[in-house]
Amino acid sequence: DIPPGGLSDDSHPLVHRFLAGHRFELTGAQRRALSAIFTDLASPRPMHRLLQGDVGSGKTVVALTAMLAVVDGGHQAALMAPTEVLAEQHVASLRADLEGLTIADPRVLGGVRPVNVQLLAGKLKAPERRRAIEAIGRGDVDIVVGTHALITDDVKFRSLGLVVIDEQHRFGVEQRSALRDKGRESSGALRDPDLLVMTATPIPRTAALVLFGDLDSTILDELPSGRRPITTAWAKSADDEAVAWAKVRSEVAAGHRAFVVCPLVEGSEKIEAASAVAERDRLASHELSGLNVGLLHGQMKDVEKEMTMERFRRGDLDVLVATTVIEVGVDIPEATVMIIEDAWRFGIAQLHQLRGRVGRSSLESFCYLFGEPSTPDGTTRLEALVASHDGFYLAEVDLELRGEGTLLGARQRGRSDLKLASLARDGELLMLARDVANQLVESSVNLADFPELVEELRLFIDEEEAAFLFKS
Repeated sequence: DIPPGGLSDDSHPLVHRFLAGHRFELTGAQRRALSAIFTDLASPRPMHRLLQGDVGSGKTVVALTAMLAVVDGGHQAALMAPTEVLAEQHVASLRADLEGLTIADPRVLGGVRPVNVQLLAGKLKAPERRRAIEAIGRGDVDIVVGTHALITDDVKFRSLGLVVIDEQHRFGVEQRSALRDKGRESSGALRDPDLLVMTATPIPRTAALVLFGDLDSTILDELPSGRRPITTAWAKSADDEAVAWAKVRSEVAAGHRAFVVCPLVEGSEKIEAASAVAERDRLASHELSGLNVGLLHGQMKDVEKEMTMERFRRGDLDVLVATTVIEVGVDIPEATVMIIEDAWRFGIAQLHQLRGRVGRSSLESFCYLFGEPSTPDGTTRLEALVASHDGFYLAEVDLELRGEGTLLGARQRGRSDLKLASLARDGELLMLARDVANQLVESSVNLADFPELVEELRLFIDEEEAAFLFKS
């Protein structure tokens, strides 16, 4: 029941079997997104689509369905994740979702085989990595999930049809471009693969036009049925904090789990890790005494992170004290309460992402923000989080507070490099400028006919910035 322009009854049987056997109903927003994506996939022009969805809106199911459509057509799909923890979680989730799903392959006995999902990450030992790369090159692997390891020179695809980039803001343009190049190499016609860029960090509409003006945008603005809004409170006093710790104990007693996010320490991951270790020890002997309290931070080895997450998932750990390594992608449906210490030190987008690690089921969930802000902006951030669960509204507040950042270069910083415009102030003008630019391109005019425009562009955009824009 994808709308017209998407799936027909006789196309993509693998997709139909997957959707028919899936355990939950697609939302209207997911159906609209899939309709647009399937129309793109059927077009001779490579897809360039940005899929924005708030925390928990079901982007992964949309991406998996798109990947299966490409696999159904005899090609491969690659999913690039920003961290190994997230890549491994994607692999586990994809394999569970695809269990029992088979695909025709005349090269194997019986003519059918399971849909194969392969992890490609730095943690693989040399023999495992070599076998994985050989299988990818032969086309035995349908969906490859990895980190930067996907773009190393020795990785060759038989036929890469779709590239999915998860959490795009964590990748530089260079990495996205390198993965697209691999797809072009694997297609005899030197055609770019289709590209689907996903983000759970909502981007203000005006910023999206500047940063991703070449991408068609789709927004998932509905949550799957059964999800409840997360109750968010700012604990401003010792009494408020005592209420929060009591809530952690009551949720654990009910068989649920809790996160405690340690304060952000600028400049040093080692100092941040040491701070997390000390905080875990303090909590285990005071506020959380008697509970099984685990620890997760960026300085731990990957195998330690995996073991800790698995223990938390199984319920061997009641509470996980963590740094921002849990910000993206961690999915524990039983986690129902989060405490964020010194919350004012975090940005709005980070706070919203962290909060999204709870409330991932039909269970009522809670988030407590600790700390007294030292700046008016810090107060505004916490008040916004308490007032709203709408990631797109919060992104607009964030834009007002922080400015646009650097839009035209490979580096990223807070200060804007827009010389005249303000995204917050000039939204309507930006929309008009984009429409005029589209008309110029679609009418195939020669820019040499507009010498004043060319001169203006040369004044504002140097060669390095122009190269970056074309690459992105």
